[in-house]
Amino acid sequence: MRFTSTPRGARLARRLVSHRLAAWGYPYDSGPNETATLITSELAANAVRHGRVPGRDFHVRVTVPPGNPDPVIRIEVSDTRAEKQPALGTAALDAETGRGLYLVSQLAERWAVEPRPGDAPGKTVWAEVSTGTKPPDSC
Repeated sequence: MRFTSTPRGARLARRLVSHRLAAWGYPYDSGPNETATLITSELAANAVRHGRVPGRDFHVRVTVPPGNPDPVIRIEVSDTRAEKQPALGTAALDAETGRGLYLVSQLAERWAVEPRPGDAPGKTVWAEVSTGTKPPDSC
């Protein structure tokens, strides 16, 4: 789904992921839903703050690939600024920002940055969260 590169867009992206996972059988108060929602929040906030290009939106994709006995929730956030690559750093103790990717690195099973597929400009930051359980057949 596409969102405007604004704080409101980031908030809507977070809510979409939470609602979609609940519909797929991962309740709002479950660990997988809460973790994936927090990761989405951090990645979307970074797309708005650091990946914003005026007039361009960011994209969010969430999937739970079928057929895996221990499925993962994969969150992908794409923006149009390829030259601004995220880097895992250390924030000062009194800093008000700079901990988002650290949270993602600690909560996700895996995460990485890749060029956007095809000819689209920009990058995609993705993270995977283990669910620890097989989702219902309705996924």
